[in-house]
Amino acid sequence: MRRRARAPARPEETVAKSRTKGRPLNGWLVVDKPSGMTSTDVVNRVRRLLDARKVGHGGTLDPLATGLLPLAFGEATKTVAYVMDGDKTYRFTVRWGQATDSDDAEGALLDERAERPDRAAIEAVLPRFVGEIDQVPPIYSAIKVDGQRSYDLARDGTAKPLSARKVRIDRFALVDLPDPDHGVFEVDCGKGAYMRSLARDLGEALGCLGHISQLRRLAVGPFTEKDAISLDTLGANTDSARPEELLLPVETALDDIPALALTEAEASRLKSGQAISMLVRSSAERIRHLEPGDIVCAMCGGKPVAISRFEAGELRPIRVINL
Repeated sequence: MRRRARAPARPEETVAKSRTKGRPLNGWLVVDKPSGMTSTDVVNRVRRLLDARKVGHGGTLDPLATGLLPLAFGEATKTVAYVMDGDKTYRFTVRWGQATDSDDAEGALLDERAERPDRAAIEAVLPRFVGEIDQVPPIYSAIKVDGQRSYDLARDGTAKPLSARKVRIDRFALVDLPDPDHGVFEVDCGKGAYMRSLARDLGEALGCLGHISQLRRLAVGPFTEKDAISLDTLGANTDSARPEELLLPVETALDDIPALALTEAEASRLKSGQAISMLVRSSAERIRHLEPGDIVCAMCGGKPVAISRFEAGELRPIRVINL
C-alpha cells in the first residue's frame, strides 16, 4: 500500500560533494556496487568517469555489500532524502556458529558455537522479527555517540553500547539452506534497519550465533535491479554515450510523491519561494486528493519545479529544483 508522503528528516550527513569544474549534470544513476569498495569510492570513480560537478549517494552500503547504490547528480541531490527514507529489499547470507564484533565477515571473531539450526527452527523464530521491532545497531555504524561516529570509537576500542531503535521489517523470508553453516534470506524493510543486526539477533534467537557473510541490496526507494549499471559497463559506455543519456530524470526519486501540474505563472511564483493559493475554483480538481501536510512534486512543462507542501489551502515550496 502506498503511504502518503511526508517531508523526510534531513540525512545525518551530507552525501553530495561539489566542485567548481565538471559538467553540470542533473539526474540519477543507479550503480551496481561491487564488493570491496566503499560508497565514497564509487561516488569518486563515477564522478571522474562522467566529469560531474556535483554527485552524492542515496544511502551508504558497507564495503562488503553489493547491489544498488543510487547516485544523485546536481539538482537530484535535493531529492536524496526521499530515496534514503524509501523502502529497501536485501538478500543476505548468514554464517551460523560465529559472532563477530562487526556482525559481518570482516570483523574479529568473538565467540563460536557448534549448534546449527534446521529449517523448522529458523522458520519458527522469523515471525519475531517482522513488524515494528526494537533493534540495536552494530557498533561499526555511522551513528553518532557524543559527537563521534560509532565506527571510529569501535576502531579505537572505546565503543559504547548503542541504544535500541524502532525499525520496520515487512518481510523476512528464508530463501535457501545451501549447507549446514549457511542460510540465505530476503528482507523487505523500512528506513534505518541494519541487516547485520538482524543476522546477529537471529543467530542469538536460534542459540547458534551468526553473522552476515554476503549482503546484496536488491531495491531502494523507486529503484530496482533493472535500473542498475555496473562500473565496468558504465566505463565502456562513457566512450559512446553522452553522460546525460545515462541518467534517469530527477523526479524518478519522487515516484511515491503525487505530481501536481502548475501553470507557468504558478511555477514562477513557487520557484521564487512564494506560496501559491490553491483555493481558487480552477484548482479544485487538482487538489481533490490532497490532505493538509501532504508533500507533492510540483511540475511545469514536464519538469519538476519544487518539492512542496500542501497546507492551509496553499502550496508552499520546500526545495526548489532548478532545471
